[in-house]
Amino acid sequence: MDLVPALEEPLKKVLGPATAKVMAEHLGLHSVGDLLHHYPRRYEERGQLTHLADLPMDEHVTVVAQVADARLHTFASAKAPRGKGQRLEVTITDGSGRLQLVFFGNGVHKPHKDLLPGTRAMFSGKVSLFNRRLQLAHPAYELLRGDAEEAVETWAGALIPIYPATAKLESWKIGKAIQTVLPSAQKAVDPLPESLREGRGLVPLPEALLKIHRPHTKADVADAHARLKWDEAFVLQVALARRRHADAQLPAVPRKPAPDGLLTAFDDRLPFTLTDGQQKVSKEIFDDLATDHPMHRLLQGEVGSGKTLVALRAMLAVVDAGGQAAMLAPTEVLAQQHHRSIVEMMGELAEGGMLGGSEHATKVVLLTGSMGTAARRQAMLDLVTGDAGIVIGTHALIEDKVQFHDLGLVVVDEQHRFGVEQRDALRGKGKQPPHLLVMTATPIPRTVAMTVFGDLETSVLDQLPAGRSPIASHVVPAADKPHFLARAWERVREEVENGHQAYVVCPRIGDEEDDPKKSAKKKSPEDEAEKRPPLAVLDVADQLTKGPLHGLRVEVLHGRMHPDDKDAVMRRFAAGETHVLVATTVIEVGVNVPNATAMVVMDADRFGVSQLHQLRGRVGRGSAPGLCLLVSEMPEASPARQRLNAVASTLDGFELSRIDLEQRREGDVLGQAQSGARTSLRVLAVIEDEEIIAEAREEATAVVEADPELTALPGLRTALDALLDEEREQYLEKG
Repeated sequence: MDLVPALEEPLKKVLGPATAKVMAEHLGLHSVGDLLHHYPRRYEERGQLTHLADLPMDEHVTVVAQVADARLHTFASAKAPRGKGQRLEVTITDGSGRLQLVFFGNGVHKPHKDLLPGTRAMFSGKVSLFNRRLQLAHPAYELLRGDAEEAVETWAGALIPIYPATAKLESWKIGKAIQTVLPSAQKAVDPLPESLREGRGLVPLPEALLKIHRPHTKADVADAHARLKWDEAFVLQVALARRRHADAQLPAVPRKPAPDGLLTAFDDRLPFTLTDGQQKVSKEIFDDLATDHPMHRLLQGEVGSGKTLVALRAMLAVVDAGGQAAMLAPTEVLAQQHHRSIVEMMGELAEGGMLGGSEHATKVVLLTGSMGTAARRQAMLDLVTGDAGIVIGTHALIEDKVQFHDLGLVVVDEQHRFGVEQRDALRGKGKQPPHLLVMTATPIPRTVAMTVFGDLETSVLDQLPAGRSPIASHVVPAADKPHFLARAWERVREEVENGHQAYVVCPRIGDEEDDPKKSAKKKSPEDEAEKRPPLAVLDVADQLTKGPLHGLRVEVLHGRMHPDDKDAVMRRFAAGETHVLVATTVIEVGVNVPNATAMVVMDADRFGVSQLHQLRGRVGRGSAPGLCLLVSEMPEASPARQRLNAVASTLDGFELSRIDLEQRREGDVLGQAQSGARTSLRVLAVIEDEEIIAEAREEATAVVEADPELTALPGLRTALDALLDEEREQYLEKG
């Protein structure tokens, strides 16, 4: 059944080409249906004003406020040398705070007439900082007159919807466009099964759309939200349930380890016993591997909880059962690191076919994009003949040329860097779909796991292995207390004098070809206020060698170095030949140097909470305690400093991931979590709406079990097609 044509109608026809073009380019809205689902961000009450005190820097905002005073100043400038330049300064207030509006040049005449003291209006513009005060320069505005016919019509109801807007299209213009298309809401097809909707007392979809755009009371908004949250949660969970259902229909070869094979020989070699957590999770994995449909499991583990060991035991079990296992890592540094540590852990068991190899041994090969032709050809030969039981590699493993003898298990490290499509490409390498184990060291709150990785079962490792040391973290306020920074470098010297090593992490490389997209993305409003570019590896390394760390062996590591050079640097650091490694976040994941005990993160406020937690996990991996110093120039009261204080105050990654989520919009989190971003979340808040997501998952599973093709629910199929189209589109855009 087709989408109802009324909602499919292009905005160009309804609103005219100019408005439609801005909506498409700046807000991604193309059809009447898209516009109806562009919900207000919040509502203003006539008698109540936005909090000017809480305005976010550098964001486009809409405020409703009253003019307190307006003054016209004349000044001399290059354009108006005779003191004829004009500047209108208007102060508006809402009871919580005051905000300055500024208009220049010929733009002052109309606002000077309109914005008289006592006038109330909606103002829209970008918040900037001038003389340490917030201001809006040349904001657009719409007067709120209680009497004019048009204004009453447009702002009918006591609540004024404020829409996510852009500089090109103010909130009230979006509101007017929505007024135009609102009658079409009556024709919206309801994706929720009637029994579910009635059973939960949810309003029908057309009513919800009407109430969210034209509410008369707060209860209307609540009804609409409750209903639309269910739509989002349910349609998303149905998509995931269908994926799980399809996966469960696939056949797979059961892989049971031989009783006295490679796995037993490996366990006998281990110098320690597994933690209870590792044993429990291993059992869940082995049970899955023994079934005849593919395992799809997500293994979450705190930094340093021993995930690699659990994954390696699963790989050995599959090799025992006659199959091959592949481990996919997001970067070459990490693939080389995993290869090195797995070969070390296995010892002679990794020397299959070689003199001195054990009778149970297999070959462990590395396959990355930058390997020489001969080494690469040999690795591919070992895979196709089955000589190599275990292969570790980067995206190079997904290439068409790579063939396996009998691929039984795929382990994906750091899932948030691989999309669903890449997982599928590797799974397509098996004669039958291989089992899949996804590892992530970024702890994910339960609801996000259900939303982003809803097609996987979850196992959690939350115990640290014996012998791991706690990490002390401190914020170093470099601007307020410069002597703290000097002390930080002394601490690094002390660690080195005690025979240990240190990392210094910087946000940027500094060879200035930095990808503008990346640096633009890192910028937060606070950076804009600071206007200083983030510190760079090459500059910092240079300053340290000449200054506070003079005489120590300092090396650099970043993503643009040649892979052989990177590997050589890592080897020297791992061997203890280098004292201090100045690096970008290439060391964020999986780098394991037990002798490194200290880390200094420069411009720590430029990193996310989870990223800092990841980075910190690189120290304290041996028996000596770890130290992590978060250096920031941000003022004490800023949100950035509060974030850093949160990281310094707890080592619990799950707690930090909740803080991280609350501070960023879920869209970012979900969007990064999969290259084919699954999020089209508009009203669903992943953390707050935990119950809805859990219930929607149950309902969705039941609906899909009963009717996998959704033949009885045409409205749901339509909504699903729209969601998946968007997902495919976003995936293709991200390439």
